[in-house]
Amino acid sequence: MMARRHTCWFLHLLIVSAVLLFCRGALASEYRGQVIFAGFPVPGAMVSATQGAKKFTTVTDQDGAYYFADLPDGAWKIAIEMQCFSTLHEDVTIAHNMPPAKWELQLIPLNELMARTKLMQAPPVLPPLSNEASNGSQVAANGNVASTPQVDASQANDGFLINGSVNNAATSRFSLEQAFGNRRPNSKSLYNGGLALILDNSAFDARTYSLSGQNTPKPAYNRITGALSLGGPLNIPHLMPKGPTFFVGYQWTRDHTAATESGLVPTQAERTGDLSALPVTIFNPATGAPFANNAVPVSPQAQALLQLYPLPNIAPEINSRYNYQIPVLNSSHQDVVQSRLEKELGRKDNIYGGFNLQSTRAGGTNLFNFVDTTDSLGMNTNVHWSHRFSQHLFTYAGYQFSRLRTQVRPWFENRENISGNAGIGGNNQDPTNWGPPALNFSSGIAALSDAQSSFNRNRTDAFSGSVALYHRHHNVTMGGDIRKQEYNDFMQQDPRGTFTFTGAATQGAGVTSGSDLADFLLGVPDTSSIAYGNADKYLRQTVYDLYASDDWRALSNLTLNVGVRWQYQAPITELRGRLVNLDVAKGFSAVAPVVGNDPVGALTGDHYPTSLIRPDKSGIEPRVALSWRPFAASTVVVRAGYGIYHDTSVYQSLALSLAQQAPLSKSLSVDNSAACPLTLADGFNPCSSITQNTFAVDPNLRVGYAQTWQLTMQRDLPFALQMTASYLGVKGTHGPQQFLPNTYPIGAGNPCPACPAGFVYQTSGGNSTRQAAQLQLRRRLRSGFTASLIYTYSKSMDDDAFLGGQSSSSPQSSRGPEAPPTVAAASSAAVIAQNWLDLRSERSPSSFDQRHLLNAQLQYTSGEGLGGGTLMSGWRGRLLKEWTFMTRISAGSGLPQTPVYLAAVPGTGYTGPIRPDLTGEPISSSQPGVHLNAAAYAAPIAGQWGDAGRNSITGPAQFSLDAALARTFRPSSRFYLDARIDATNVLNRGVFTGWITTVNSAQFGLPLAANPMRSLETTVRLRF
Repeated sequence: MMARRHTCWFLHLLIVSAVLLFCRGALASEYRGQVIFAGFPVPGAMVSATQGAKKFTTVTDQDGAYYFADLPDGAWKIAIEMQCFSTLHEDVTIAHNMPPAKWELQLIPLNELMARTKLMQAPPVLPPLSNEASNGSQVAANGNVASTPQVDASQANDGFLINGSVNNAATSRFSLEQAFGNRRPNSKSLYNGGLALILDNSAFDARTYSLSGQNTPKPAYNRITGALSLGGPLNIPHLMPKGPTFFVGYQWTRDHTAATESGLVPTQAERTGDLSALPVTIFNPATGAPFANNAVPVSPQAQALLQLYPLPNIAPEINSRYNYQIPVLNSSHQDVVQSRLEKELGRKDNIYGGFNLQSTRAGGTNLFNFVDTTDSLGMNTNVHWSHRFSQHLFTYAGYQFSRLRTQVRPWFENRENISGNAGIGGNNQDPTNWGPPALNFSSGIAALSDAQSSFNRNRTDAFSGSVALYHRHHNVTMGGDIRKQEYNDFMQQDPRGTFTFTGAATQGAGVTSGSDLADFLLGVPDTSSIAYGNADKYLRQTVYDLYASDDWRALSNLTLNVGVRWQYQAPITELRGRLVNLDVAKGFSAVAPVVGNDPVGALTGDHYPTSLIRPDKSGIEPRVALSWRPFAASTVVVRAGYGIYHDTSVYQSLALSLAQQAPLSKSLSVDNSAACPLTLADGFNPCSSITQNTFAVDPNLRVGYAQTWQLTMQRDLPFALQMTASYLGVKGTHGPQQFLPNTYPIGAGNPCPACPAGFVYQTSGGNSTRQAAQLQLRRRLRSGFTASLIYTYSKSMDDDAFLGGQSSSSPQSSRGPEAPPTVAAASSAAVIAQNWLDLRSERSPSSFDQRHLLNAQLQYTSGEGLGGGTLMSGWRGRLLKEWTFMTRISAGSGLPQTPVYLAAVPGTGYTGPIRPDLTGEPISSSQPGVHLNAAAYAAPIAGQWGDAGRNSITGPAQFSLDAALARTFRPSSRFYLDARIDATNVLNRGVFTGWITTVNSAQFGLPLAANPMRSLETTVRLRF
C-alpha cells in the first residue's frame, strides 16, 4: 500500500511539474518541397526559412527534396541558395497538410558569375556564412558580394552548440563544400545503407501478469530482428552508365512471446458427476426431480470431451475462481524484402516503382495446449510515372498490385477426429475440419475452442491518376482511382459447431438451481449453432473515387483548402452467384431465401442485384478548411475545417456472412425446447420452428458516413512555449444496427408463434456523436530540452452495433485472440440489440468513450545549450554529451463495458444480447481483487427485458509509462552507430484491459486481461 501511495505521489508530482514547466504545447506542420533545374533535381541546395528572429536551415538530398519536420505555422520567408544560381525568395504561409512546393532555379548570367569569381579568388578559408551567422554572402543591389570575414571553425561550432544545435555535417555550411551536387571524391560515397539489430531477452523482461495471483515459471525466449539496407545509383560502366537509383532492404524477425493463461476447469470429482460441492440444486431434466446429492450421470460425449480439459493445478482454497494456470509461448517468424527503383527519363519524365515481399509463420498456443499455426505470404508491387508539362502543370499515373495468401491450420487438422470418436454427429467431419465442437459455459468454466481451417488468397489491382496545377495562389489537384479487389476464401465459418450451456436444462423452481456443468455432463446444451458448406467463395468488388481540391492562398494571412471527393464501393458479388439473403415480408411476418444467381424475392417479387444489396452511389464528400492569422503582429493562428467521410469497410463482413447460408450451406442457430430437443450427440439438426438462415441484411442498406468539424486556435507563449486549444465534433449517420426479429423476453409468451425467428438482421439506422475538447502545451526544442502535454476531454454516444472500420460482430465473425472464449462469445453477441422493437434504447456511451486522456512526452539531449555542458570537452565531453533521454506518459479513464446475463434469447440460439436488472446497489465492489459488485445486478424479471444499460459499466483506468535512452556514435566521418534502449511499462504496473461483465459467471468483476509487463528492447544500427 505504501509503495502504491508513493507511486501515486510521484506521478502527481511529475504531472504538476510538467504543467508548471511547459504550460502548453501545440502542433507545428511539416513543410517539404523539391528544388529542380531544367527538370533535374538539384542536390545540395541550401533552403532556409526565416520568421522574425527564428531561422531554420536544411539542404536538399540527392532527389532535390528538402524537409522541415517541425515548422511552426504562419508566415515564413523561404530562401533557396545554390552556387552558380540566382537566390530565390518567397513569402510562404505554412499550414497543416499543405502540398509540397516546387522551386525552379535559374543560372546566374555569365558576366555576373565572372565578376563574383574574381572577388572569390582570395586564399580559401571557409565557405561563406549564412545570414544567421554573419553578414557575409549578402548580394548587394548591384550584384556585388560583401566581403566575408574569416571565422575559426571551432568558434563557429561552439556558437551552434551554445544556441542548442549541433553542427551536423549533413546540413551545416561549415562542413559542405559549396559546389553543385556536393561532389564527393569518389563514387562510393554516393551509396548509403545500414545494418540494424533489435534484441529482447526474457532475462530482462518481467514476468507476465497472473490473473490467479499464483507465480508461474517464466519460459525463456528471445526476440530478435535484424535488418540491412543499401541504396544509391545503379551504374554499370559501358553498359548502363546512367542507371536508375535503387534501394533494397531485408528484415529478419524471430519473435517468441510468453503469456500466462488462467482458467477454471472441472475438478476430478466433477468429471465423475459428483457436483455436491456446488451451492445449487440440480434437477433431472427428464423427470423434473432433483438429483440426490447433486450426483449426475455423465454422457459418453461429455466424457470424451472432458479428456481435453486439464486437471486443476491450483487448490480451491487458494483460488476458487481460477484453478488452472500455465505459461504458454507463442512464436512468430517473419522475413521482409523491400526494393525500389527510380529513373529520370529525359528532362520532364520520371518513373519509379517498388517491390515488397513479406512471409510470416506464426504459432499460437491456448489454455488446452492446442497449437494452431498461421502462414501468410504477401506481395506488393507498384509502378508510377510523372510528367512535367511546365513549371506549373504536372501529371501522375500509377498501378499497384498486391496479393496476400493466408493459411490457418488448427491443431487437430488431419490429426484426430474428436467429434466422430466422441459420437457427436451432424457437424462437418472432413479431415481438414477435425476437432472438437466449441463449448461455452455461463459460469466461467474455460471455453473449449480451436481455430478454423482456412486458406484465403486476396488480390488487389489499383489504378490511379492525377493532375497538379500550381498557378499563382492556387494549388489545384484533381484525380481518381479504380481498385479491383478479389477475396478468394476457402473456409468454413463454424464447421464443427458450437454448444452453449447456461444451466437452463437442470434448473427448477428458484434462482439457486441449475448448473451449466451439469447440463454439459448430461449432454443437454441450451443452444447450438453451426455453419458449413459452400467452402470456396470467390468474392469480387470494385471501388471508384474521384477528387478535386484547391489549396488557395487567398490572402497573405489566409489560406483556404476547398475540395470534394466522390467515392463509390460496389456491393460485393460472388463469382458464381452463391450469396443468400432473406426476402422479408412486411413486419417480418414471413421470410424466404433469395439466391444471388436467381435474385428474385419469392414473397415480395422484388428483383435484387446479384450482390443482393442495392448499391449506394451517394458518396459525395465535400471538405473545406482554413488557416487564418487574424493579427499581423501576433502568433495567433486559427484553423477550422469541415468534411464528410464514408465508411469504406461495410461490405466485406456482410458478404462473408451471406456466403454461408441455407439452402447452399448448412446453417442454423437453435435453442433447446420441447419442439426442438438438443443433445451433444444430435444437436445440429434443423427444426421446423427455426429459420435455417442465421443472418440477413436490409437490401436497401445505406453506407454510413461521418460529418466532422473542428476549430483550433494556436499561439506562442514566452519561454519557447506554444499553446493550442482544439474542438472536434463528429456526427455519424446510417450506422449499422443488428437485432433478432420476433424475439421476446424470458418468461413471456411468444406473441407470434408462426413468425420466423432465429436469425440476425442488419440495417443502417444507427447514429453516433462525439464531442472532444483538447488543450495542448508544447515546449520547443531549446538547450536540448523539449516537452509536450496534451489533455483531451471527450464524450461519445451511439446506438450502433459497431462503428466504421471495426469488424462486424455477427455470429459468423471470429473472436479476438486476447479475450477468453466464453467472454468473447458474450461480448460478440452483445452488439445485437436486446429489444428488437426498441432500438433507441441501445443509445449509450460508445465502446471507445474515454472521457479523460492525458499524454505527456519529454525529451532531453545532453551537451546542448550553455547550461547543458556545451563547452565540455575532452573525455568528459565524449562520455556525457549527445545522450538523448525520452519518456512518454499516458493516463486515461476507463472504457465503457456492457453487463451481460448469459442466457438464450427465447426462440433463437443466441446468447449475449440479454442484460440484467439493476438492484440499486453500487456497481463498484469494495471486496479486494473483485472490481464489480455482483449484488448490483439480478436476473431480469420474467416477461421483461433487463433494465441495465448498454455500456453502463466503466472499465479500468488506463496508464502507461515508457522510456528510452539513445545516442549516436561517429566511428568515422562516413559511419554512424545508433544505440537505443526502450523500456515499456517502466513501473512494471499491472494495467487491466477490462472487467469480466457476465453477471452469472464465477469470474464476474475480475480482470479480463492485463497489458504487457515491463520489457527492455535494445537497438543497434550502423549507418553509412
